Amino acid sequence: MRILLVEDERRLADALRAGLEAEGYAVDVAHNGRDALWFAGEHPYAALVLDVMLPGLNGFRVCRRLRELGNRTPILMLTAKDGEDDEIEALDTGADDFLAKPFSYGVLLSRLRALIRRGGATRAGVLRVGDLELDQAGRTCRRGVVDIALTGKEFALLAYLMQRPGQVVTKAELVDNLWDFAASATANLVEVHVSALRRKIDVPFGAETIRTVRGAGYHVTSA
Repeated sequence: MRILLVEDERRLADALRAGLEAEGYAVDVAHNGRDALWFAGEHPYAALVLDVMLPGLNGFRVCRRLRELGNRTPILMLTAKDGEDDEIEALDTGADDFLAKPFSYGVLLSRLRALIRRGGATRAGVLRVGDLELDQAGRTCRRGVVDIALTGKEFALLAYLMQRPGQVVTKAELVDNLWDFAASATANLVEVHVSALRRKIDVPFGAETIRTVRGAGYHVTSA
């Protein structure tokens, strides 16, 4: 799942990006308003995290422009001041939620997940294929009674496939949705991650949840 982070404070942007990537998100970063508009026009993001204080176009203007263009991506606005006027302007320009700096990373993450759920970019709750269970809120995976430890990217990959049971998902689609612009993601990289995932969720259990459709991509099945 891909997120656009718009933050001109580079140390904060780097820290937020690292944290979100550890959760399995692909994160593109823009440091000014004009770049944010370009990124938002190039890819359908699951959500935007948008700072108010930006060089060039501020966050309010970016948000208003996106809404004028018909972009309905959920937006979490980061305000520099805990003031009523900023909160009102954030919502009036089209933001879905706001968070005042300084903020807790845990709170930002929970707000972001809630926005994505409401925006319909993912199916909330527990995903099941046969006896394989993926709890998106609790970030846990198990087959039967056996807990399975997944990396953030493995979790995101499995969730993306399980949200589309029986549907063939191409490698290009996985690259577009699970890796950011800066990553040198290729079909081979997708194959490496799918192989690692299979070794955890399928091989020890004699299962074949993720199947390869030659020349097309992958799909999940309970058979």
